[in-house]
Amino acid sequence: MEFDWINSISSLRDVAPRDVEETFEDPFSIRLMPDTDPVPGAEARYFNLGKAVSGKGIFSVFWTDGKRYRIIQSRLMTDAEAGFYERKNSDPGA
Repeated sequence: MEFDWINSISSLRDVAPRDVEETFEDPFSIRLMPDTDPVPGAEARYFNLGKAVSGKGIFSVFWTDGKRYRIIQSRLMTDAEAGFYERKNSDPGA
């Protein structure tokens, strides 16, 4: 996986680039496509919820061409996002 950090909006105080990269390697990460139609001519954007090795839950918005991942924004998960992550990963039918 190759990451492109150009124009990324992240608070490096809370979320280090390595932590974000680790969330994409999390075998339990959840990747979602937004429920809205993309703006014509714009690149599709996706969401990733995952945990870094340190245990930090991180929410990221990203774009990918299948080879590179461009991180648009990353931050710590909210309580609701962390709950969603835990519920999805504890549901054996998910």
